[in-house]
Amino acid sequence: MYFQVKESCAFMGHCSMRQRDHYVEGKMRGLAPSKKMAAVQQKNVDLKVKKAKQKTPGPGEGTSSGETPQGPRKKRARVDPTVESEEMFANRVEVKVKIPEELKPWLVDDWDLVTRQKQLFHLPAKKNIETVLEDYANYKKSKGNSDNKEYAVNEVVAGIREYFNVMLGTQLLYKFERPQYAEVLTEHPEMPMSQVYGAPHLLRLFVRIGAMLAYTPLDEKSLALLLSYLEDFLQYLVKHSSTLFSSIDYEVAPPEYHRKAV
Repeated sequence: MYFQVKESCAFMGHCSMRQRDHYVEGKMRGLAPSKKMAAVQQKNVDLKVKKAKQKTPGPGEGTSSGETPQGPRKKRARVDPTVESEEMFANRVEVKVKIPEELKPWLVDDWDLVTRQKQLFHLPAKKNIETVLEDYANYKKSKGNSDNKEYAVNEVVAGIREYFNVMLGTQLLYKFERPQYAEVLTEHPEMPMSQVYGAPHLLRLFVRIGAMLAYTPLDEKSLALLLSYLEDFLQYLVKHSSTLFSSIDYEVAPPEYHRKAV
């Protein structure tokens, strides 16, 4: 159950910072239903089907002496390490990526512009996600970091790009944006969406990415290091927010689009 905050509170700025945190998280979590449990259940179903297909002795098969064949020996069931039990699934702790306070109002405004005012972010973005990531990598390298840190920055940037391209269509779009997304896919089927969308959609990723990171095979220390890199990138977005986030990048959807979005 998600914490509900009245819209007037969120949009007019009368709510506390804690309420705004819950409001932003609640709205972003409502973008799309989680598919993690379905994936776990499907793996278990696949495993059962595979076991059912294992060969069993047919009629007449037995010993050479003609003795009545004995039933097949029961083999100890092997546990598939790739199949996660429901108990293990339930015990997983979702990783929290801390969104800077300066960026939370942009998440609220973005939600309001799209879902309430029925506006669309103009595509392709004036400054797409690829450019934002490249600028960040160059910025970090200009600080004279060591080779190891430079390698880490490249890996983090590549990871952010990959997560965005994979998650956009299923978890980062509001319902009103789906016809626009379908049009982009039709016109540019081979183009990575990180070359089309901009900073507002990238920021949505960091609200959702924690649930995905909970399933990475990283130990606690490595995960903490990764989170520090992600939060450093978010601070970069804060520093350049005036050029990355603006309501003028949204446009009112035409009447014919509304008919598609119904």
